[in-house]
Amino acid sequence: MTTISDPHVPTVAAEPIEPQLLDRDASRSRLAVVVGVGLTLFAVLNATAAIYLYRGITDLRVVEGRLEELGAFEQRIVARLDTVNNGFQSRFERLDSQLQGSFNEVNGNLARLEQNPPSARDDGSAGAAEPVVVTTSTVADASSNTSDIAAEPAAVDTPRPAKRKSTAPPAPNPSYQRTETPDGKVYYRKIN
Repeated sequence: MTTISDPHVPTVAAEPIEPQLLDRDASRSRLAVVVGVGLTLFAVLNATAAIYLYRGITDLRVVEGRLEELGAFEQRIVARLDTVNNGFQSRFERLDSQLQGSFNEVNGNLARLEQNPPSARDDGSAGAAEPVVVTTSTVADASSNTSDIAAEPAAVDTPRPAKRKSTAPPAPNPSYQRTETPDGKVYYRKIN
């Protein structure tokens, strides 16, 4: 085969020539920029997540501290409620024992009045009626003597004596005054 060469004519090679779309150095720099931007975005996302996570942990510690304070507060409230409850309970018990004492005293007085009715003690003289002293202590008087209440039993029933035939008691002596106490004792005092 014969080859003619002309120095002014370009030579055609056996392989076709491919045009280079990207230069190797330009493609490496562009890849480095894309990887750098991606890594920067990843670092920013990590930093943002770390900040929110740190804030969340801090808030969680604050809430945990408040919950611990709430436990102590609950214990203080329970202790105060127990104190108030015990105070009310002791007052109710005291009032109950005072009321029981008052009821027992009234029942005893009623039993004595049933046993000795005023008409049976009256000897027929209009102006010489014996004074009947009936005393009941009020709750306010009894509440001032709390130490006495603790020594006394809560409920004391006074036994009722058996009923006897009603006989008229002897005529009262005008020089003595008869006084009957709530517990059933009779005292005479000389009148001057």
